[in-house]
Order: sequence, then structure tokens, then C-alpha cells
Amino acid sequence: MTNETVKGFKDYTGEEARKRAEIRKILVDTFEKYGFEPAETPLIEYREFVQGENKQDEAVSDIFKLKDKGERDLALRYEFTFQLKRLMQGKKLPYRRYQIGEVFRDEPVTANRFRQFVQCDVDIVGSKIRDEVDILALAKEALNRIGIKSVVYFNNRKLLNEVLDKEGISEKDKINVIKEIDKLDKLSEAEIKENLKKYNAEKVLEIFKKSENYFSKYECYKEIKEFQDYLALYKVEAKFSPSLARGLSYYNGTVFEIKTDKMKETICGGGSYEFNGVQCTGISFGLDRLAMLAEFSFSRNSVLVVSLDEDKQAIKIAEMLRQRGDFVSIYYGKPSKALEYANSWNIKQVIFVGAQEVKSKKFKVKDMITGKEKTVTLEKITKKNVIVQRK
Repeated sequence: MTNETVKGFKDYTGEEARKRAEIRKILVDTFEKYGFEPAETPLIEYREFVQGENKQDEAVSDIFKLKDKGERDLALRYEFTFQLKRLMQGKKLPYRRYQIGEVFRDEPVTANRFRQFVQCDVDIVGSKIRDEVDILALAKEALNRIGIKSVVYFNNRKLLNEVLDKEGISEKDKINVIKEIDKLDKLSEAEIKENLKKYNAEKVLEIFKKSENYFSKYECYKEIKEFQDYLALYKVEAKFSPSLARGLSYYNGTVFEIKTDKMKETICGGGSYEFNGVQCTGISFGLDRLAMLAEFSFSRNSVLVVSLDEDKQAIKIAEMLRQRGDFVSIYYGKPSKALEYANSWNIKQVIFVGAQEVKSKKFKVKDMITGKEKTVTLEKITKKNVIVQRK
């Protein structure tokens, strides 16, 4: 029997786990600042509900399938958006919800792509174009707070469809052509052109390489212009990308991706779609990728209270320090072992509590960074709250 993780799954501990927790806090704080409320949904759903009407989408085809003892066809959620079809029922619109949690995809594993990953979503059910920009303003603020420099790219699926209609691409081939065009930042032009030949659509490649002015002649460009007007109001910078489509076929309006020069993959993305006849919009952050990019270093007043057969007083001191805001562990054992333990967990300060210290009401404190020791009263022990610093 092996205790190794399954390929594409990972444990997180120590500083790595602390960084992820800090990013969650920043995201939740930003989401709620923009008026979104939390939601939680099941990991497992009926397979039919998970697949919906988008069985041809790559992400949907990669779902983890399973059965329960009743032989019902089930699946692990691959994202949160489809579950909004249920959550939105009976809600006063616009309904603004956020959700953070694990999602699963049975797909090939790479250095920056896992089979279990944490998505952090915000969606507005009952949205307008101005709400799309509201979400991008939220995204930029969150990324700035995390310390990630990023660039926003956007397009509109209506514009994509209008271009393909005017070029005579058949309705049945449109979704496949859009998927190929969307790969312009991933594959060579020669590869995409070859793929487009299957749909007699290789001529459209040159169109999507043109500058923004070219697209102003299309009817749907007016939504691009309205979107840009709101970008100016929010003071959010974004670049028009005529080939951007996003992979999921349910998008029906503006789509956007946010990238950084430190990673080739998209760090967050989203767009607008329709559920139950209601227009919606949303964006999804990948916590795993944010954690790879964030450069946090943690400085915290961590303390180890060492009980030298003075458990009652050691616990009392530990509780006092915790109430002050310190991060405190208690160690019961020999001083040499206590110091070894403190080093292994990067604890900054060690307080020894023995009979002599209790009697004199003065305690030996060792600074684990400098190695210096001093004897002080409990009231004079230095306290600092957690400080998160960016490199």
C-alpha cells in the first residue's frame, strides 16, 4: 500500500498552506467589499446536471465520473457556474454570490495544472455590461492586493459569431472554429490554419489578426464600445483581443482573461452567459496559480512556551499571550528538545517556565533569530501581531 498522493493531487502544509490561507482572506475581503455573498454547494452532483447541454466542451468531457451504491450516475463538480442554475431560483435579482472551494477535472497534469484545484468565483445573476466591468475592477483590486502584476484581455462572443456569419461559416461548424481561433496564443498560426481547413474556415484567421479599428464596422462592436466606456469610468485598463473566446460554449457576450508575464497560463478568466433566461456574468480565480505567483513572506510573533514541570503556569502564560494576539504553542519537555522543536517550526521566541521563574516572576526568553537571551517580567515580553510582507 502506498501513501503517495494520486497524480494531479497535492498536500499543502507550512508556509505554503499559510500563503494559500492569506490569499483566501484577501479574496473573501475583496468579494464582500464589492457586495457579493458567500455560497456553498455539493462536491458531487448528478452527472446529467454536471454535463448540462455542454457535453462537447473539453472541461465537461474531463469530469470525474462515479456511481453510488444505488448505481446512480454521479460526477464531481468541475466548476461552480453550472450550480448557479439551482442557486438562482427564487433569488431577488441581481444576485451576487461568491464561492471558494475544490473542483475536479480528469485531465492531463502539467506543472501548473492539477486534477484537484481551488476555484474562487464571483458571479452576478441578472447582469448588464456595466456589471462585467464591476467584476473586472474587483479582480484587479484583488490581484493588486496579492501583489500580482497583470493585464486584462477582453472580447465579445457576439462579435466572433457575427464575423463568422459574414464569412459564411455554417452554424454547426461555428463552435469548433471559435475553439481553434481561441488557441492563437497557444499554437502556431500554421497549426491553427491546418485545423481550420477541416471547416473550410482558414480564411478567417487573417481577420482575427487585424487591429481593433477593423472590427468597428460590425454591428456587435457597439457592445465593445460600451464595455470600454465603463472601463474608463472604473479606471480599469484592458486590451481588446479579437481572437479571445474562452473555451466554454455557454458564453454569449463579453469574455475576459487576466494574464501575467510570469506564467503562460491564464490566472483568471470569465465572461457572460445566460441561465434560465437570465443574463449573468462572472469570473474565476485559480487559487493554486495565485499561490505560485504571490510572493508573500510572513513575519509573525510566534512563541513557544516551555513548561519545565510547571504546566499550570505555562498554560496561564500561553493563554495571556494568545489573548494579546501572539501565536503560541506549548512544549512539555527538556529545554534542548524545545529549542530543536522551535527551530524546526521557525518559532521566533521561546519562553522557559520553571520553578525558579515562577518563584521570581521573571522568565528567561530566548530570541531564536539572534540567539540572545534575556530575563524579563511577563508584562515586558514583546508582542507583535501577524504582518504579511510582500517581497
